[in-house]
Amino acid sequence: MHHDVVIIGTGSGNAVIDDTFADLDVGLIEERRAGGTCLNYGCIPSKMLVFSADVTDTVATSGRFNVDAESYGLRWTALRDRVFGVTDARSDEGRKGREDSDNITFHQGHAEFTGPRQLRVTGEDGTSVDITAGQIVIANGGRPVIPPLVEESGLPYETSDTVMRIDAAPKRLAILGGGYIAAELAHVFAAAGSHITIVEKSDRLLGGPQDGELRDAFTALRHADYDLRLGTELSGLTGRPGALVLQLDDGSTVEADVLLVASGRTPNSDRLNLDVSGVEVSDDGRIVVDEFLRTTAEGVFALGDVSTPIPLKHVANREAEVVSYNLRHPDSLRAIDRERVPSAVFANPQMASVGITEEVCREQHPDYLVGRTPYADVAYGWALQDDTGFCKVLVDRETHLILGAHVMGPQAATLIQIFAVAMEFGIRADDLAHRPFWIHPALTEVVENALRDVEAAA
Repeated sequence: MHHDVVIIGTGSGNAVIDDTFADLDVGLIEERRAGGTCLNYGCIPSKMLVFSADVTDTVATSGRFNVDAESYGLRWTALRDRVFGVTDARSDEGRKGREDSDNITFHQGHAEFTGPRQLRVTGEDGTSVDITAGQIVIANGGRPVIPPLVEESGLPYETSDTVMRIDAAPKRLAILGGGYIAAELAHVFAAAGSHITIVEKSDRLLGGPQDGELRDAFTALRHADYDLRLGTELSGLTGRPGALVLQLDDGSTVEADVLLVASGRTPNSDRLNLDVSGVEVSDDGRIVVDEFLRTTAEGVFALGDVSTPIPLKHVANREAEVVSYNLRHPDSLRAIDRERVPSAVFANPQMASVGITEEVCREQHPDYLVGRTPYADVAYGWALQDDTGFCKVLVDRETHLILGAHVMGPQAATLIQIFAVAMEFGIRADDLAHRPFWIHPALTEVVENALRDVEAAA
């Protein structure tokens, strides 16, 4: 079977195909559920669960706001069924829509290269179909990393792919890893009544784009709610299903009903038999692409977690736009720009960042200015009774351009977008502070005041 274009993976890869491809014969290949990780196993169901966890926490602390709530509790099974009732329906609708298209063939199964722009798709029943293609887009994502100690123990464990669909929230949940996935799922299951233990080899939670001040503040808050085993690593896993014992390298142990492994993700490049394809892979497993998202094999592009250095859904979506254009316009290729990518952690509290951290500023821009405003200093912060959140902005002293911004507190993921837009369009910090009107008493005043605080530091 021959297709003009083949897409391996129907997450962001699915977005490559728009109405401009109506004159082409297109093949879509998906090994799991249509829609990819974000829709089925990642950011969408997790954020739906997080919102219910936020509501649970709000009700639990309602007395602070002079509201009487006689009882509260997160009904896990009902919540899970509602969330995946929505996402599963969207997945099924998306697949049917593609299957009903006149020019698209949907292949369910695992894809491997058999030669340059040649594929074999094998279904669960063992039957296979051989495909050739004029152009191929690899967008088959990534998967959780499972430490050998866990895998070789023979004992059950969950990952972010599976834990959100379990039948009941465990009484004791141990989480291996302290990154954003761990932080968000800990928030969800703590709201559902689980006792949370986090085992993290670093001395602080989170990492990546998060500023050190945010990491310190978030870690301190979580010490009050979770059993944090920081600066430690797993040295052994024993016990039995439902009664696990984690041995740590400091000699301590953790008893848990369920173990959630959230210690990182790895690209799925090793599942494609790329040796025969001409597609090169870097040492960390990412498919090598140029600025136009072309691989080293002619006619083969790659996007998303299998290749990107920034494995975030909004990055993959932008890469899909670039690939979509480049497939149709080989003589006027567009390049991808990942210089200013905002990110957010939907834990409690939320955290969000864009640009560089203060640690990087000290090294690369030593003559920088810092503006900082606590939520407690603005009127809406009073309404929230928030005494831990803050907004922090880093500015170049000479140009007054924003180098980075970091927010911790309610609506952080929304507030950070102001900085992302300003940085993208080169808006000076002083202009952003003074030229637009800032609604009073909206929470956006925490951004305005952080910008004005930069002037005080000058």
